[in-house]
Amino acid sequence: MGMSVTISAATDQDAEQILKLQYLCYQPEAALYDDYSIEPLTQTLDDLRAELGDACAVVARLGTEVVGAVRGTVDADGTAAIGKLIVHPRMQRHGLGGRLLAAVEERLSAERSAKRYRLSTGHRSEGSLRLYRSHGYASVGTEQVSSRLSVITLEKEAAPTAADGAPQAYVASA
Repeated sequence: MGMSVTISAATDQDAEQILKLQYLCYQPEAALYDDYSIEPLTQTLDDLRAELGDACAVVARLGTEVVGAVRGTVDADGTAAIGKLIVHPRMQRHGLGGRLLAAVEERLSAERSAKRYRLSTGHRSEGSLRLYRSHGYASVGTEQVSSRLSVITLEKEAAPTAADGAPQAYVASA
């Protein structure tokens, strides 16, 4: 009988596993852009712990192993910045990235009053772009960072919430 993946809030005890997974997951990105100095590969454990303390962080676990993670923050205008969505290579292409994205959006909206979500990825990161677009994100800008990299920023509005913080259902009538 196989184990199922659970999604929950990240804790400080997850930091080391998240950092190792982040390092594994960002190797292909670094190779794609021929840049191994990207922040996810140079981040220290102390920096990650500080980031987890400030952010709304969610992990996916298979038993006790962290197999996915994502984190986000919300600014004073209600814009949530979502970043470092990672899924272990052996777990990719099974919907886990989408589940993590939905979970962090839900928490950012319920716990931090996010009104919209924003994320960024490199222009060659087709898998990431496909995932984000399939979850309702639309491109709102592109920034040329270097001769090898353009960063595409995508956004979507948060679903309206009811007074209890639950997503509000829309009812259509003719």
